[in-house]
Amino acid sequence: MVNSVDFTKRLEKILLHYGLSATAFSEKIAFNRSTISHLLSGRNKPSLEFVMKVVKTFEEVDLYWLLNGKGTFPSTSNSQVPISGISKNDDVVLPPISAKAEHVVKTNSVPTQISEASKKQHPAIDRIVIFYADGSFKEYVP
Repeated sequence: MVNSVDFTKRLEKILLHYGLSATAFSEKIAFNRSTISHLLSGRNKPSLEFVMKVVKTFEEVDLYWLLNGKGTFPSTSNSQVPISGISKNDDVVLPPISAKAEHVVKTNSVPTQISEASKKQHPAIDRIVIFYADGSFKEYVP
């Protein structure tokens, strides 16, 4: 049986490893954003379809690790894929990186054009409601 709290921690570790927000993650695996939100909050348990999409989309995620926490992440077998043409015994030497004055660009100007999205007026907030885990809530009216 999958422990929801531990599964949530592993899911968060995947998001952190790949540098994805919950929204970007849901788009990447083609799954509903609300489902990801419910899983991360611990409200719902993962479905088989969800788990399979994660494992299929992110090859470094080991199925057994995702479900039970046993194994490794990222998967050691997939994380060290050799680059063709370079063997493990080859010494790869990269040239040092130096910041030369001719490559540094300084800008002091502020963009004068404001994007159309920032010009649009946002609707006024009617109220804000915060729900707590114990079933209580607070309502704020501006």
